[in-house]
Amino acid sequence: MKKILLASLSLIAVSSAWAGGLLSNTNQHIAFNRMMARGASTEIDAVYSNPAGTAFNEHEGLTLSLNIQSAFQTRNVDATFPLFLTEGNTKRYEGNAAAPVLPSLFAMYKKDKWVFQAGFGVTGGGGKCSFDDGLPMFEAPIMAGLAQMKITPDKYAITSSMKGRQYVFGLQAGASYKFNEHFAGHLGARVNYFNGNYTGFVKSDVKTSPIGNINVELDCNQTGWGVTPIIGLDYKVGRLTLASKFEYKTKLNIENDTKKNDASVSPIAEVEPAITYAKALEANVKQSLTPYNHGVNTPNDLPSVLYVAAGYEILPEKLRATVEYHFYDDKHAGMAGDKQKSLTRGTNEYLAGVEWDINKMFTVSTGTQITSYGLSDDYQSQTSFSCNSYSIGLGGAVNLTSKLKLNVAYFWTTYKDYTKSVEAGNPGGYCGSTLAGKDVYSRTNKVFGVGLDYKF
Repeated sequence: MKKILLASLSLIAVSSAWAGGLLSNTNQHIAFNRMMARGASTEIDAVYSNPAGTAFNEHEGLTLSLNIQSAFQTRNVDATFPLFLTEGNTKRYEGNAAAPVLPSLFAMYKKDKWVFQAGFGVTGGGGKCSFDDGLPMFEAPIMAGLAQMKITPDKYAITSSMKGRQYVFGLQAGASYKFNEHFAGHLGARVNYFNGNYTGFVKSDVKTSPIGNINVELDCNQTGWGVTPIIGLDYKVGRLTLASKFEYKTKLNIENDTKKNDASVSPIAEVEPAITYAKALEANVKQSLTPYNHGVNTPNDLPSVLYVAAGYEILPEKLRATVEYHFYDDKHAGMAGDKQKSLTRGTNEYLAGVEWDINKMFTVSTGTQITSYGLSDDYQSQTSFSCNSYSIGLGGAVNLTSKLKLNVAYFWTTYKDYTKSVEAGNPGGYCGSTLAGKDVYSRTNKVFGVGLDYKF
């Protein structure tokens, strides 16, 4: 029972983003949401997607952009374990993540060959996620341990709840220069600030064993910061644009500010060996929670990222198309417990989009993004899992005046379920038990967005 319960104690970590690699959010501007492939843009959204390309923007002076997005996700675990009393021994644990207001701001000032830029947004993290009914990693090992002591489910009750929050706020600044009519470059940097919180509890009330009550509680805030150097290139010839951006790996350590991190185990009676057994179990449980102790630092690097894009004006000033590729070197970005080493490779993304100016007032666009991770069973866990996916975005823009543009968009993501099966073993069974089990990880994602661009 001691080893089984110890193996179950790990709190939730919110993973991935709404668009991008395992740790990066690329949906910074509404133009991305409606077209996806914006790596050849020269408009205000290029401050993020193609900073060198801003040097080819035709507007002299200041341009500002305000964007608001609302993102909603589900992250479910369908767990199969022989001691679950549900049909087929399968039980669904539902996780809900929401970010009702995701703001981003962009500014650029163009003067002849120079463009000075700044931007702010949520560039990483997964927002908030809650598993109100806990996770199988808490129930399954306790049930297995009690079964070994011939205690049936009607003799005990297990309750748990997990909540997590992760945001990486990015403040970016840089400058671009137009060397000639074909070529421009960019140098910049982004300061990233990490803010997270993990809260949860596990309670087990057993009336017919040496252990009467098990109570675990956690409330841990995490913060940290790091700097991302950015370089970009843009080459234009005729109707063709070739562009690239490279973001260097960001060393990011996050530090715990822990308000509650405790475990208590009560013996069912004040007699030996119940007292000794309870004290030993309590000590081991507390040891398992040491990663959340106050002041502990944990690596949470942002990976280096390469973006390359090709855009072409099919009809001059009317119809444009772009194809794009992103590579996130997640395998070499430090994670807690060196988890990145279990990835088989970095993340590959393939994007394509088309944009049509119906007339001088209305623009419509659509696009798609395919995301392929280097996942493995050792990387995936109930508290942090990703699934390969494709996204489709659509929307439009309205030139309300010659200076003011309204962008609206919606995109959704379809994920491929990931199945992780664990054979029986001692040790090495499902969730630290000796029994076999299986998890099916599934996700959904929907994002709405609206934004305004203004040229002074």
